[in-house]
Amino acid sequence: MNRLHLHLVSDSTGETLEMVAKAALAQFENAEVTRHFWPMVRSRQHLERIVPELASHPGLVLFTLVNAETRRLLEDHCRRLSLPMVPALDAVTDALEAQLGQEAHGKPGRQHLMDDAYFRRVEAIHYTIAHDDGVGWENWGEADIILAGVSRSSKTPTSIYLANRGYKTANIPLVVESPPPPLLFELRKPMIVGLTTAPERLVQIRRNRLLSLNEGTQTSYVDSERVRNEVQYARRLFADNGWPVIDVTRRSIEETAAAVIRLHNERGSGDGSRKSGTRPI
Repeated sequence: MNRLHLHLVSDSTGETLEMVAKAALAQFENAEVTRHFWPMVRSRQHLERIVPELASHPGLVLFTLVNAETRRLLEDHCRRLSLPMVPALDAVTDALEAQLGQEAHGKPGRQHLMDDAYFRRVEAIHYTIAHDDGVGWENWGEADIILAGVSRSSKTPTSIYLANRGYKTANIPLVVESPPPPLLFELRKPMIVGLTTAPERLVQIRRNRLLSLNEGTQTSYVDSERVRNEVQYARRLFADNGWPVIDVTRRSIEETAAAVIRLHNERGSGDGSRKSGTRPI
C-alpha cells in the first residue's frame, strides 16, 4: 500500500484546494493518504508556524497562494526540505490570462466574495431545504427545478447539491396511493425532471436504509414486486407529461446534478424544452 502525507496550503478557506485534491485522489486505489489542511495562510508568521509540520511529515505540498511573498517563502521552504510542490491553479490561471489578455487580480479568497451569486446561492439553499419531500408545494412556481421520483431515488441529496450551485430545487416523492398535487401538472416555469433507477438497486438501498434505522426489512417498502410497480408508475407519469428522465442507477449525486444542470441550460437556450421526451439520460 502506498502512503503519502498531503499538505494543502491555502490563503483562503481551502475549499477549492480540497475539491482539487479529492478529485485527483479518486483516481488512485489502495493509497493511504494523510491530509494536512492549512487554510488562511496569509502572513509570513503563519507560514513559519506550519513549516515544522512540513518537516516532520514530509510529503507532497499542494498550494493556492496568490500573494507573491508568501508563495516565495513556501517555495523556498519546500526546496530546502526537498519536498515536491504543486501550485494547483497556476496552469488554469496562466491560460486564462493569455486568452483574456489581462492579469489575474491576485486577491486571496476572491472566489468567495459575497456578491450577487453568493446571495442567490444562499436563497436557493433556504428554498430547497424548505421544499424537500413534497413540503410547500404551493410555492413550487418559484422553483427553478423540481425533481420527482420514488422513495430513495436520490432526490434530496441531488436537490441540496443543485441548491449549492444556485438552483432553487424542490422535490416530490411519487407514491402510487397518493397522486401528486394537481399544481405539479400546471407548472410552466420550473423544469420538472424525473429520477428513475433499477428496481433491484432500489430494493438494496431501501434495505440498507431500514437496517441503518434498526427497523425490520419484512415490509412492503422493500418487496420486489411492489418496488417494480412503483418504478413503473413513476415512469408512466414521466412519459405522460413529457418530463425528461435521468437514470440514477450508476450515477453519483454529482453526475446526476450535472445532467440536470445540462438539461436546465438546454431548456434556457431553447434547445431542451420537452424534446428529450422520457428517454432516460
